[in-house]
Parts: sequence; structure tokens; C-alpha cells
Amino acid sequence: MGNGFYFFTLFRILLSVIFVILAPPALLINSAATLFYQHQPTSYMITVSDKAKDKIEHLIHDSQLDASYRLRASVAGGGCSGLSYKLDFDNEMRPMDQEFEDKGVRVVVDMKSFLYLAGTELDFSDGLNGKGFQFHNPNASRSCGCGESFSV
Repeated sequence: MGNGFYFFTLFRILLSVIFVILAPPALLINSAATLFYQHQPTSYMITVSDKAKDKIEHLIHDSQLDASYRLRASVAGGGCSGLSYKLDFDNEMRPMDQEFEDKGVRVVVDMKSFLYLAGTELDFSDGLNGKGFQFHNPNASRSCGCGESFSV
């Protein structure tokens, strides 16, 4: 892996620590991070596989959601590995949200979750080994067997 990957990882960890320690001034840090991420290669964005795209479009159609809705991906504490993935549809943008579009699917991520999800591909499996969305997260050092939680 190139020096850019290691720099990005170090930067992500540093931002996480600063965000936890200095929550109110974190808005300034997040603004700087937003500028940093906007100029990064597409390998840091959240992408969607063709199967995930098809399933997301099917869910939006079945739920009768209008075009204002986006897929919101987030990370929360919990799960057997410490952090768990969450997916939902949302039609509101929050102040520090990052928005990506891949294959026509708009994905929104809050800044804290983006620090964990940068470079992740969202996939969908309907095979015998399990059915559902899967996160292929290059930042995860460990994942549980079900794939719904991870740690860094």
C-alpha cells in the first residue's frame, strides 16, 4: 500500500482522538476534514456493488419513497466486535454529512461514521451462506462471523 493510504489512516485516527477529546471545537476539525476528504481519490468514497444497487432500488420502490431519499450508512457502538453497521433511508442532510453517489445510488454518511467507512464497498448477497447487505470495509481489522459488526 502506498504512503497515501498510511497517511490517510493516521489522519483518520488522529481526527477520531481529537473529536473525542474536544467535542465542541470538533466542528472546526470536521470542516478541515471535509476539505481533506473532498480532494481524496475515489478509493476513499463509499461504493455500491451492482447487486446492492439492484436491491436498494427494489427496496426504495417497494417502500414508495420519493427521489429525495438517500441510503444512510452509519456506525454505532455494539455488536460482538465492538462496532456495528447500520443502514436506513433518510431524506434529510445533516450539517457534517458526506454524500457519495455510485451507480446512481446516493449514500450519506455522518463524519464520525465516515472515519470508519472510508473506502468501504456495500454489497448484497442472497446466497446459501446468508442473505443481506455486506460491508467490505478495508479499515476493519476484525469482523464477526455474521458480518454485522467489526473493530479497527
